[in-house]
Parts: sequence; structure tokens; C-alpha cells
Amino acid sequence: MKKNLMYMLTLRWLTGRRLVIGVPFVWLSLIFLVPFLIVFKISVTEMLSPVDPFGNLLSYVDGFVTLKIKISNYIFIAQDDLYLLTYLNSLKFAVITMLLCLVIGYPFAYFMARARPTLRPTLLMLVMLPFWTSFLLRIYAWKGILATNGLLNQLLLSLGLIDAPLQMMHTSFSLVLGMVYAYLPFMILPLYANLAKLDIRFLEAAADLGATPWQAFWRITVPLSKSGIVAGSMLVLIPCIGEFVIPELLGGPETMMIGRVLWDEFFSNNDWSMASAVTVVMILLILLPMAIFNKYQAKQEGGAI
Repeated sequence: MKKNLMYMLTLRWLTGRRLVIGVPFVWLSLIFLVPFLIVFKISVTEMLSPVDPFGNLLSYVDGFVTLKIKISNYIFIAQDDLYLLTYLNSLKFAVITMLLCLVIGYPFAYFMARARPTLRPTLLMLVMLPFWTSFLLRIYAWKGILATNGLLNQLLLSLGLIDAPLQMMHTSFSLVLGMVYAYLPFMILPLYANLAKLDIRFLEAAADLGATPWQAFWRITVPLSKSGIVAGSMLVLIPCIGEFVIPELLGGPETMMIGRVLWDEFFSNNDWSMASAVTVVMILLILLPMAIFNKYQAKQEGGAI
């Protein structure tokens, strides 16, 4: 009787565990793996027509099944400097945006975590307030601010700080400014969630041992908030690499990013096969920092245990 009861409890536990793990696994497979396989299939298939870009990967003729894989797109990407430069450009602006968001967002998150508990919900609401407005509308607003006859130039002229309007639109400055503005909350929120759980007694012990506030911050607060830094950095870096709207509206010719190249290949050149190959390479480049993040998380959890 006892053995049967233990067997039933074990079976129920395994079933529940598999169900909890299986549901998100199936969901992630549907929204990521299946679309990725479709895009990969297009990238290695010869286009039959602009209307039907899927082509024939498998063909059956005279009792033989033929597999036709087209790798010329990937060879062309490796040989053409345009794609390499746009990938590097995207990575450069994504890293710059991530670092600026970290420098700006960390003090914000630290102040929010150290604020009175009654004040924290208000501060959180202020951080999330931009999400209540359309993303496209907020980026368009920066065009009005940074334009040659925009609000910022008019303010600087009225204060006598400049003699002629500055060219701020369609530059690297306007691109980075727009991306930092758009993705700053994604850095602040994970940092705040991490810093809010920090045990203040560590800092009190450091002070009792003679550490200055800066030493306590650098040796205790920063190491204990590494998981928040990594999470926020990934949340900013990954979408910034494939960003299209902000470079299109605020960037210029020298700020060409991979999102624009994808748009041109899909809708201007109507070359779905090449566009899919560019997409696959971009996804693989994005998966690299994600793999590093997962490895770091696993190491942290293993160390905690």
C-alpha cells in the first residue's frame, strides 16, 4: 500500500513537472522554432517566382527524391562587404546604446531601490509611463525636437548658445539618442528588480569594517547586481541589433543597420531568398549573446547552490 502510494505521488509529480515544462516549450517552439525553420527553408531554396518565394526544396522525379539546397546566398553574404559592414554597424550602435543605458539607468534604478517603499510605485509608474504612448509616435516626436527648425535648435538660438541651427537629424547622434530613449526602461526595470532585493545589511557590515560608501558600492552593490546588469544589457542589446524604425526615422546614410537591409531585400529587391539568409545570419548573431547570458545565469545558480 505504501509503495503504491509513493508510486502514485511520484507519477503525479513527474506528470505535473512535465506539464509545467512542456507548455512553455511547445509555445516557444510554435512562436520561434517553426517560423525560423520556414525562414531557413526560404533561404536555401531557389525562388520559383516573386509571388511564391518558397520554391521546391524536395522534388520527386522518376522515382528519385532530389534535395536542392541553395547556399549561394550565404556565400554572397560572406563575400559582400555591405552585409558585413551593416552587421558590424548594427552591433556597434547596439553596444553603444547598451552602455549608455547602463550608465544612465543604473543610478535611476539605485535611487528607486533606495527610495521609500511608499514612493517606489510612483517611480516605477514614471519609468513605464512612455509605454502608454505609441512607440512610433514617441520616435516621431524626436524628429520635431531635433529638426533644423525644431524645438531644441530654437531653444539654443534663443539662449544665444549657437549662431546657426545645428544639424542633429539623420546623424549618429540622433540615432543613438532615439535608441537610448526607447530602450532605457528595459535597462532600468531589471536593475531595479535586482537592487530592490539587495540585503542592506551587507552595506552596513562593510561600513562597520571601515569601507567608504564608494568602496561598499563597488565591492558589494555592483557584484551583487551583476545578474540585473546582464539581464538589462541583453534586453537592450538584442532588439537594438535588429532595430528598423529608429534608424529609418532618425538615422542617416552613415547609420545603415541590418534592419534597413532586410527591408530593402524583402520589399525593394523582392528577393525573399536573400532576405531570409540575412535574417538567419542575424538570428544566429543574436543567439550568441543569449547563449553567453544563459551560461552566466547557469553559473550563478550553480554558485548559489
